[in-house]
Amino acid sequence: MSVTFLSGPIGAGKTAVAQELLPLLPAPLSYIEGDTFWSFIKKAGERGPRDNFPVVVRSMTAAAVPLARSGFQVLIDFSIPPTFVDTARKILKEVPFDFVLLRPSLPICVKRASTRELGPITDYERMKDFYTLFEQGSIDPICDDDADPASLARQIAAGLNEGRFRVA
Repeated sequence: MSVTFLSGPIGAGKTAVAQELLPLLPAPLSYIEGDTFWSFIKKAGERGPRDNFPVVVRSMTAAAVPLARSGFQVLIDFSIPPTFVDTARKILKEVPFDFVLLRPSLPICVKRASTRELGPITDYERMKDFYTLFEQGSIDPICDDDADPASLARQIAAGLNEGRFRVA
């Protein structure tokens, strides 16, 4: 089948949208919630999250390959910058993939990040620096501050069916 990256900065609403999108996608379906991959690193030593981020992203992408080759549609929910597309293409090889970029405004992301269940993020400068990573690359984002997760999920499902998010 294929792999779909549901990406965006912290606070973009990825997980809320993913929960609404999952029932709209065909079976067989696999869901990779990227934050769980952080738990695979038990002792980072001198390496901080910034050092381990590329390893975590490559690992979850590689984990999607056998699932997709076995006929699953795979949804990866994680903050993966659009500049990762070339690396994803190398890892996925012949597996087709889509890249959906949610990018509400920075103030909306900051507001949502400050109330995250996984732990609030309130460092505005860190948020702003990370947000700029999602303004780079050639992926057209969905920039909607007002849409609820269910309507975004319907929009994404329709776009996936139309091939609108397919990466060449």
